[in-house]
Order: sequence, then C-alpha cells, then structure tokens
Amino acid sequence: MYDYDLLVVGSANADLVIGVERRPGAGETVLGSDLAVHPGGKGGNQAVAAARLGARTALLARVGDDDYGRLLLDSQRAAGVDTVGVLVGGAPTGVALITVDPSGDNSIVVSPGANGRLAPGDVRAAASLFHASRVVSTQLEIPLETVVEVVRSLAPDSRFVLNPSPPRPLPQEVLAACDPLIVNEHEAKVILGDSLVGGRPEDWARVLLAKGPRSVVVTLGAEGALVASAAQGVVRVPSVKVAAVDTTGAGDAFTAALAWRLGTGESLAEAAAYAARVGAAAVTKAGAQESYPTAAEAEALEAGAL
Repeated sequence: MYDYDLLVVGSANADLVIGVERRPGAGETVLGSDLAVHPGGKGGNQAVAAARLGARTALLARVGDDDYGRLLLDSQRAAGVDTVGVLVGGAPTGVALITVDPSGDNSIVVSPGANGRLAPGDVRAAASLFHASRVVSTQLEIPLETVVEVVRSLAPDSRFVLNPSPPRPLPQEVLAACDPLIVNEHEAKVILGDSLVGGRPEDWARVLLAKGPRSVVVTLGAEGALVASAAQGVVRVPSVKVAAVDTTGAGDAFTAALAWRLGTGESLAEAAAYAARVGAAAVTKAGAQESYPTAAEAEALEAGAL
C-alpha cells in the first residue's frame, strides 16, 4: 500500500505576473498591468493541482528562507500537499517573470534560485518518500543530475512521469524510464532536433517513442493531445473548448492530472482525456495554482456546467 498517489520532485517559484496588450519585441518597452504575485513553479504547480483533485500528494523541492518561500509553503499546505520533503534555505526562492496577453498566452523567464540547489543528495536523503509513492513526476526546472538521481531512486513498482520543460537533450537512462514523456510542440522539437520530420504531430510522437520512452504524450493546446505507446500506437485525444483567460500553469495541471489517473489504473488515453478537462478548466481563471479545479469542477466542465 502506497502512502502517496503522487510524489512531485521539482521547482517551486514565485510567479511575478504582468498583463500586457502585447508582448514586447527586442529593444521595445510596453506598459502593463499592476504586478501580481502568485505561488508557482512547475513542481509546486503539479503538486497543488493533484492535491486539489483529491490525490494524496507529496512535494520534494527547495525554497528560500524568505517571504516568497513562505508564500509557496502556505499554498502547498492549503491545498493539502504533504510538505515534509520541502527543504528551506541555501539560496533565495526561485522567481518566474511572466507576461500574459489578452488571448491568455504567456511568456516566462525563470530565475531558478533555490531550485538550482535541489541536489542528488537531497533525493537520496528522501528515499522513504520514493518508496511510499505510486507515481513520481518531475520536470527540468531543477538540475538534470537531480532528475537522473530521481530515476535511480524509483521504487520497483512505481511509475515515472517527466515533462522536460525547459527542454534540453536527455540521457538515455532518463528517457527509458519515462512512462510517459509529456511534451508540447516546442519541447518535442528541442528533444528531436534533426530527427523532427514533417509537420505532423503524429510523426513527432512516433519518433519520440523510438528514442526509448515507454510511452509519449504530445500536448497540442486547443487541438487536444496525442498519446503513443508500442502497444496502442498513436491515439488522438480531443480538446475541451473553453474561453481562455490565462494559460499559465495549464500544462502543469494536465501533467498532474494525467500522472494521478495513471496511478489509479486508467489507460494512457483515458488519463489524457481526463487531464485535458483539468487543463481546460485551469485556463478559465487567472494565475496558476489559484486556477486549478477540484474534482467536482473538472466533472462539471465535462458535463458542460462551467
């Protein structure tokens, strides 16, 4: 029996968000809205999203001993996340600078701060969390050598989910553990490089799968997603149509929902369809963690009540 449905190992940032009429080009200055500060970071976002849905969730991360760090810890605890694995100190809390345009699209620059100090030794010291977790999810806002150590620390029967964001080439040891590897179009292109052939997402999914992951998910925004595995081939998952307000953190909500539902025994396509509803619900509200739905809200969206 596992104590946790999901262990998230990753980043925790303070999101500094400004709304703009349009995002600036090189050398250009634009005026924006008042600054809003939200709890964020891909790891923190995934943990909160899963906990809001009802998953028993733990977070392994590092924050600074500062106001932003306390903001992040408060947000995790309010959502019901177990923060026993959150380490404090070593550097200031990570910060993400985010601009959001009227369509809800965003641009993000991250200063890693304490996230960059989450080390392989921290992973080894948290061995009890890994052995207590059905699914382990991570991203690349922490050092790559720490992600490698996560793979080496997995319990024999647990499942590993990776969203390689921000994208970079991945060692074979990490690729081979992914079940699934979750990428958007930009991340797929970085990982595939010269291997990216044609313009069809189905091709990207097949080529990614050939690189070694046990399964692959390609998210396509308003076009839904693709799931791919050796057993089932490539299957398209439809999107859920909503009026987008802010896309910040929507991918993290998708990943968290997918990881949790895979741990309950759903197929990849079933879990991705549920995750698409959760991600769609998240873009209907401003912010990242504040926008994440409960299970009841996700079900209401499916029924057309949102």
